[in-house]
Amino acid sequence: MTISSSYSLSDFDFELPPELIAQHPAAERSASRLLDGRGPTPVDRVFRDLPDLLQPGDLLVFNNTRVIKARLYGHKATGGAVEALVERVLPGNEVWAHLRASKSPKPGSKLRFAEAFNAEVLGRCGPDDGMFHLRFEADPLVLLEQHGHVPLPPYITHADEADDVRRYQTVFASQPGAVAAPTAALHFDEAVLSRLEARGIRTAEVTLHVGAGTFQPVRTDNLAEHKMHSEWFNVPESTVAAIEATKAAGGRVVSVGTTTLRALESAALNVPEGHILQAGSRDTTIFITPGFQFKVVDVLVTNFHLPKSTLMMLVSALAGYEHVRQLYRHAIAQKYRFFSYGDAMLIQR
Repeated sequence: MTISSSYSLSDFDFELPPELIAQHPAAERSASRLLDGRGPTPVDRVFRDLPDLLQPGDLLVFNNTRVIKARLYGHKATGGAVEALVERVLPGNEVWAHLRASKSPKPGSKLRFAEAFNAEVLGRCGPDDGMFHLRFEADPLVLLEQHGHVPLPPYITHADEADDVRRYQTVFASQPGAVAAPTAALHFDEAVLSRLEARGIRTAEVTLHVGAGTFQPVRTDNLAEHKMHSEWFNVPESTVAAIEATKAAGGRVVSVGTTTLRALESAALNVPEGHILQAGSRDTTIFITPGFQFKVVDVLVTNFHLPKSTLMMLVSALAGYEHVRQLYRHAIAQKYRFFSYGDAMLIQR
């Protein structure tokens, strides 16, 4: 789904000193910095302050997706090197994957990964045939866990290490299928979760399996021409009930991350009369730009995003274009850490 906007791509550009791109997480999850951007003036805080910034009766919604070791290294039968990034796991030991090779493999050919197992190329697939349809010898999730690598984002320059296996994953990740972490949730630890519960702030979960398309650049200055990547999400009945009860009681829905927000606002599209959102699973291509009418999310916890990215457009839609520009100027001046392993901010509608 594409939303029309009077803004163009260049409106979401900004200069980011490369040294502010976080290459490793903070020593402790909740020791990250938190920019409180809810008021007219930014306030510098620490992430573990979050429970004090929310109100009893608020509902915090998390994305419980689990990052899979989606990156594989191998070779074709001809000996040429192949790198695969598994985007989606399908029934029948099949997957959709992005492949990097000197020459695209043909349908029917075999790929050998990690000198441990083979995959058959079934053909092209996915949106615009941009991916390959493969069949593994056994359960892809098991093979990836044994032989795959953590799919760190392209702006993290080191190869995945043992610490990334633990830290590029939320403490409540339970549903395997993502190739990128829901990064705003990386700051939560057991201590913060306990304090939220003690303060009377309830929690609920959705699942959105973050795809590699989250890093896909926008290549057209006219935003109406941009085609969003597709991601699978599920909103359980229990989460719908919790949101409707929260709204009815005057509480706020706090989305932990843009992936949670995308799932919730997608579930609020084309709903029956008298409902805020609809439970169930489907794919979403929602594109949120300034002018979007939010129906579910009131407050957002989010990391700092790439210049000219669809996520910059999303946060600008929620908190206001000029306000977000001001927050980013403050964050750069105060040397906040950016992107997946970086710091967080708190903004509201």
